[in-house]
Amino acid sequence: MKNSQTYPSAAFQVNKTSMVTGAVLFGTGGLIGLIGVLVSGTALAAACRQWFRELDVPPTDVVKHKWGQTKAASAAGAAAWQQHDGVQRTHA
Repeated sequence: MKNSQTYPSAAFQVNKTSMVTGAVLFGTGGLIGLIGVLVSGTALAAACRQWFRELDVPPTDVVKHKWGQTKAASAAGAAAWQQHDGVQRTHA
């Protein structure tokens, strides 16, 4: 048995003018957003540079000091962990 019904072929049609307009607006918005990020980033970098210049202690010295504190705390923690039951353990 043959089915004699024919279905009209529905073509998918897109309004090209609207697509082009949307793409242009999307690109323009992206460009404006990128410019905003650049301007904000530049302002933030300038503020950070100014803040670093006004510090009493240079950031590298602060990092060195904090690193020394971290090493001392780690060593103290490791020693306390090894001696937690009052018995000194030796490593082979």
